Order: sequence, then C-alpha cells, then structure tokens
Amino acid sequence: MVILDMIMPEMDGGKTYDILKKINPDIKVLLSSGYSIDGQATEILKRGCNDFIQKPFRIEHLSLKTRELLENK
Repeated sequence: MVILDMIMPEMDGGKTYDILKKINPDIKVLLSSGYSIDGQATEILKRGCNDFIQKPFRIEHLSLKTRELLENK
C-alpha cells in the first residue's frame, strides 16, 4: 500500500500513480491532499486509485482508511 500526495517535487501524484500501477497493477493507493477532492484528485480516483484522505487528517482517520484498503482485497 502507498500513501500518495497530490503535490510533490519533480513528479505530481497523477504521474506517480500511473507509474506505480505499471510496476504493480494490484497496488493499493491512498491519495492524500490538502486540496479539495474535486479536480485532479477525482481524475486519479477515476483511473482506479483506491481512496482519498483530506489533509490535515487525524491518525485515527488514517488508520481507518488504511485498514479498509488492506482488508478489501
């Protein structure tokens, strides 16, 4: 499982997601951003990204999202 931020230096979350899926099509990806889910995040989710978590988030919310992703095989 990968927790992927939308905004990163050198390569954005969308491009990184595409590369990760080529390496391992079964990888589970939790997308994270301080920006709204509308826009670029929605596009990545439509391409198969597993879930989204809005920053800032509490560790309990991250734990719940992680558990949900890992339990849904």
